[in-house]
Amino acid sequence: MQTTQTPMMAAQLPQVHAPRNDGTALDLDWVASVQANTSAIERRAASLPGRRSVKKDYQAAWLCKAVSLMDLTTLSGDDSEGRVRRLCAKARQPVSQALLEAMGMEGLTTGAVCVYHDMVETAVDALRGTNIPVAAVSTGFPAGLSPFHLRIQEIRDSVTAGAQEIDIVISRRHVLTGNWQALYDEMREMREACGDAHVKAILATGELGTLRNVARASLVCMMAGADFIKTSTGKEPVNATLPVTLTMIRAIRHYQGQTGVKVGYKPAGGISKAKDSLAYLSMIKDELGDRWLQPDLFRFGASSLLGDIERQLEHYVTGCYSANWRHAIG
Repeated sequence: MQTTQTPMMAAQLPQVHAPRNDGTALDLDWVASVQANTSAIERRAASLPGRRSVKKDYQAAWLCKAVSLMDLTTLSGDDSEGRVRRLCAKARQPVSQALLEAMGMEGLTTGAVCVYHDMVETAVDALRGTNIPVAAVSTGFPAGLSPFHLRIQEIRDSVTAGAQEIDIVISRRHVLTGNWQALYDEMREMREACGDAHVKAILATGELGTLRNVARASLVCMMAGADFIKTSTGKEPVNATLPVTLTMIRAIRHYQGQTGVKVGYKPAGGISKAKDSLAYLSMIKDELGDRWLQPDLFRFGASSLLGDIERQLEHYVTGCYSANWRHAIG
């Protein structure tokens, strides 16, 4: 007898864990061969939101899936222990209990909590007893221009403090000058400093100039051992976009085709509406497949997104939209 899987059941599939990316030797011929057809990429990205639409039960299930893939984040100069603990409480219970019960979605949490190094120990303590990992932004975030030995030490300190994931920022100048060896060596040393912690390489795509640069930087970082490639810090004038996403996930697909290794993807910055999350998830499903719809291979770097998703879920359950203040993230 074949069991039919409901949308909500699909949103709660058990987590799996992809093997680490050990990287490869730097292949400059492979890097030089990488191109990006900007007009074609932009046309493909522009067509997606209008062609991929889900409604009712399926939309609610996809939105719950988006919550489970979220790195709930606070990266502000006025962060405090109290704010981080409230954020961690939200990560444990991202959607109100009443809504979860109405949807049959018990046990929903976010994918991780992302904080500055100084707040890692606080977040680890607040999440004790859960399976929610703490991610730390390191290496002189967001510019990545502090002395290199300090960036490496910051990674090690964050891992010692309990961070299970490290979001590093690359030196953009290496991409802009085409110094792929320098980018590879930098990424490789940062990867080694992370030890057992997974490393997400932030490309700051809004500062790389062209989609070809984005594609080549993505490939070099994966060659150097990045477990994830991430669009941006959230601090640049232009952050995650669908054309950049398409460019980066096709680089991931190409890398997997050549090496057999799956690398994760994280769009960050500027994704604040529930409908935007659906467009990103649709693109991931179309281009990479269902396996990438798990938190070990996909994350949203967002916080304001959660508030809008909660409002949409409340509308799904009650038929009414609630005020934004009812869904504060922290």
